[in-house]
Amino acid sequence: MAVDELQAIIQRCQVLQEADFKGEDFNLFQVAGQKCLEDGYASQLLEVIQNEKNKVIIKNMGWNLISPLVRCIFMYKQEDDKREYCLKILDQLAQLCNPKELFLGLLEQIEQTSGEQVCQTVMLLLQPLQTVLLKLQNKKAYSVGLSLAMIMNQLTPLPVPYTKQQIQEDKLGLCQCCNAVVDFAKPFVSEVVKNMEKSSEYNDMELKEELLKFCMKSLKYPLLTAQLEQLEGIEEHPFRHFATEVINILWNIRELIPLVFLHRKGKSSHWENQEFADIEQKNSADSLACLSYLMFVQHFGIDCFPMVFSPSYLLQCNMTHIEVLLIRTEESMLSKGLDLFESCLLRMENNSLLHQYLEFRGFINVPQVLVKVMTLCPIEHLRKKSLNILQLFIDKFDAEGKYTLFRCLLKTSNHAGVEGYVIKNIKDQIHLSLTKACDNTWFTGHHLISLLDLVLLLPEGAETDLLQNSDRIMASLNLLRYLIIKDCESDNQTGVWTILAKIEQNFLKPLHVGLNMSKAHYEAEIKNKKENRREAHSSNTVCSLTVSGEKMPAMTTEMQLQVLHSALFTFDLIESVLSRVEELIEVKIKGGMDENS
Repeated sequence: MAVDELQAIIQRCQVLQEADFKGEDFNLFQVAGQKCLEDGYASQLLEVIQNEKNKVIIKNMGWNLISPLVRCIFMYKQEDDKREYCLKILDQLAQLCNPKELFLGLLEQIEQTSGEQVCQTVMLLLQPLQTVLLKLQNKKAYSVGLSLAMIMNQLTPLPVPYTKQQIQEDKLGLCQCCNAVVDFAKPFVSEVVKNMEKSSEYNDMELKEELLKFCMKSLKYPLLTAQLEQLEGIEEHPFRHFATEVINILWNIRELIPLVFLHRKGKSSHWENQEFADIEQKNSADSLACLSYLMFVQHFGIDCFPMVFSPSYLLQCNMTHIEVLLIRTEESMLSKGLDLFESCLLRMENNSLLHQYLEFRGFINVPQVLVKVMTLCPIEHLRKKSLNILQLFIDKFDAEGKYTLFRCLLKTSNHAGVEGYVIKNIKDQIHLSLTKACDNTWFTGHHLISLLDLVLLLPEGAETDLLQNSDRIMASLNLLRYLIIKDCESDNQTGVWTILAKIEQNFLKPLHVGLNMSKAHYEAEIKNKKENRREAHSSNTVCSLTVSGEKMPAMTTEMQLQVLHSALFTFDLIESVLSRVEELIEVKIKGGMDENS
């Protein structure tokens, strides 16, 4: 019987001195203890462990029971008495075993777990692990750091619940586990706080650094991925609670404000391998971006925040974080980047952002990244939101800032829709300049002429793909029409009449040629398709079609004809506006001649 075998080993070891225990004794104790657990004699094993006479044996050998003990706890159902005895054994081992040996045993058990049992195992072993760590005298900070790193490494591969239903179900127990880990860390946070309060020159930075590393990891996972908006029907959002606790730790160890503003520039890891250094830098950037989102969007820890900084300075501080989030493709991170950008912009008055801010790299990079989100992101509501934020960003700049930003976007966006949108904004600024009493030199005169040189031209002359560039061309024609109507040749405030010959040469004439070529090409294509359709047995023959250099999905002949007719309609529309512009120019010039005669 297993209990008899265990008692025999115990009796033999009771007469030995601690130094006389051999490897064989450890093995026999582990095998007998494991057999007791597996055969259902947990209550008898608990009695053996609680027996004062066996204190030295349990201190040295008890940690060997951790692995079989964890297996048995998961094997028994929640209400089973045997499971309760196993939990009491675990508690006793935490009190009686050699802390160093038990610490290694517990960590090994956490390291070996995987899949669906990760969170269960971590939550089961957190309390005994905390008990053991509090007993350690040497290398305590290192051991706490190792424990937290091991736990986070095990949790990180698990998917983060994102929807309301997933959070409520918490299928793998991640929500519950994350908050349990924060509770596990609290005694060590208190220890750091107590030591800092004792001395303003607190020198034992090791434990503080380990806690900081834990917070940085927590910001990257799960908080960077988690959905952190308040959800109806969830009284206490687990990830919002976790975020609050992480922010509290950072505040208590006096690292919150330095992280937000100093970006931890003072301390860096010295990896010999550059790849490792780059990975650490990227992880740190992700964590800091998440921290800014928590503070400035969700307002975690905002009560600790000094209200002395200007909105433009806060935007400047956050531009790096916004860029980090916007270059990601995951919805959770992209939406955080957009929310952070929007939150910073909404703090500012329109026209208050000085043009000098565009000298900072982030103020040029972020709108370019935003354009990529607008044009490439597959999620519609994020594309729409990014467009609204681009407009918000434009509105905040002073006149020179808007002017510089427009030039930058026209040169870098490489997207006709975006260019068309920028040209519409240029038209709005010209309108303000012409109708307001104050003189705006940036959207009139020689500055505007320089900008019009970028707008009123065809990128590749008559060979330009008019269909692909139709948004830009229509916006340019509408701008030109507006300028001709609003600005008389005698006033010439905008300078458009000065460069009219250049506009005709670089824009209007090539556009005429391009329209004639494009219409002829598409009309020939339509004629060809109709002839092929008559020859074919059925109009449902599937063919391929190339439009604007891109191969379209497989289509029937009827569908192809619809596309070709749509292209012709676009050309007719462009031609109509072009004719109206030329008519207006002719009328204005003739009117000017009549006045002079």
